[in-house]
Amino acid sequence: MATRPVHPQTEAALARRWSELPAGAQTASQTLGRHAVGCEGTHGVFPKCNLACTPCYHSRDANRVAVSGEHTRTQVSEQMSLLRRIRGPRAHAQLIGGEVTLLPPDDHAATLQIMRDAGREPMSMTHGDFDYDYLEAVALGADGRARLPRLSFAGHFDMLMFGRRGIERPDDEASLHPYRRRFTEMFARLKREHGVRYFLAHNMTVTPRNVDQIADVVQQCHGYGFGMFSFQPAAFVGDDRRWHDEYRDISADAVWAQIELGAGTRLPFRVFQNGDERCNRTAYGFYVGDRWYPILDDRIPVDLRVRDTFFRHLGGVNFSGTPIPLLIIKVARVIARHPSVAMVFAGWTARMIRSVGGWKLLSSKIRPVSFVMHSFMDAEDVAPAWEAMQRGEELTDPRLRATQERLQACSYAMAHPETGELVPACVQHGVLDPGQNVALRKLLPLAPVTSQRIRHDVPVTGGGRAGRDV
Repeated sequence: MATRPVHPQTEAALARRWSELPAGAQTASQTLGRHAVGCEGTHGVFPKCNLACTPCYHSRDANRVAVSGEHTRTQVSEQMSLLRRIRGPRAHAQLIGGEVTLLPPDDHAATLQIMRDAGREPMSMTHGDFDYDYLEAVALGADGRARLPRLSFAGHFDMLMFGRRGIERPDDEASLHPYRRRFTEMFARLKREHGVRYFLAHNMTVTPRNVDQIADVVQQCHGYGFGMFSFQPAAFVGDDRRWHDEYRDISADAVWAQIELGAGTRLPFRVFQNGDERCNRTAYGFYVGDRWYPILDDRIPVDLRVRDTFFRHLGGVNFSGTPIPLLIIKVARVIARHPSVAMVFAGWTARMIRSVGGWKLLSSKIRPVSFVMHSFMDAEDVAPAWEAMQRGEELTDPRLRATQERLQACSYAMAHPETGELVPACVQHGVLDPGQNVALRKLLPLAPVTSQRIRHDVPVTGGGRAGRDV
């Protein structure tokens, strides 16, 4: 069983996920139900944040909830248990709420371990405005040894975020590059000093104010150490006091064109589809030097045959969460039954060597970097569409019917143990969060605020100090 390519529970979860997809999403490129069950996220744990964003997807009560490590551990444990039961033994899950680094380091690490124990590969979602001492405290136990095999963090950086130390109100995206670099350098130092492996993603909200700066972010930051660049066109969700733009002035195509401009090449996002194309676009590839190469191209028929072979024979294999020696055995078992798999991928390897150049591959560092765009939906559409779905009703209004289709194909779910239900992220943020945060205010009230204000000086990248009131 340990070396079986696909765990029976994974096989059952994939089949169930495929059956849940609307017909329009059951395509040859679809990963859900064939390679993955989708991503997962936590909710109702620590909605508070110490930065202000325009827009902000959290409801106006989010910052009136105290951060509790005990509450977080308990809720995450229950949510992960339900996810494991419904979606199988392996998946990627985000530890997300408000700002994850407001959790005490020991609670943060303990929660990540809870997620790992449930078979999840956890990723901590942060604004990145924390210090190396905190990162080290999360990574290392009291004995000074690494307590987690790997850390995954997603740092959110954009000029729409206010309150970051040293740059309270960024003038543009370029002014945040030193802070992006500082974020990645902390993890490089952690690996250098303590051997802790890591994966980093870069998140960025996109509005008409910064859409034309995407290309520069990719061009300047692709070598910093991020393994993924994710861009989210803003939607009307959360605290309406922070809606200051006509967000629908930009299209998904316009955002993707900017990402391609930054990458310096076409990004073939139709090789693999994650859920609904109206929600997600993803291009997988790698840099050799300053040039990005796709692992597969959707315009090349032989590449699509490689994809189809992968789905048919290797789709259910867990590549990211399996130790290398065990993974080799799993793949060997597949090849033993289907020798043609080895020939297909040998051909792909030869073509890739010719495309990139053998000498370049030998003499340059290969850096896997994926590009992603997530388009969330407005709360005013999600609410009626979800309510109708709960009644088993298919709406006829074209916009709301499209919303229902996207919710059915959602690749990002959150667990509700109290009902045994998995909820799409757009429903969680657009429909459920406001009431949930009102309840959390009563469960986790903030400590009374005193009139005393203490001003701390904190170091800033590039010299100087900036004050922060607390």
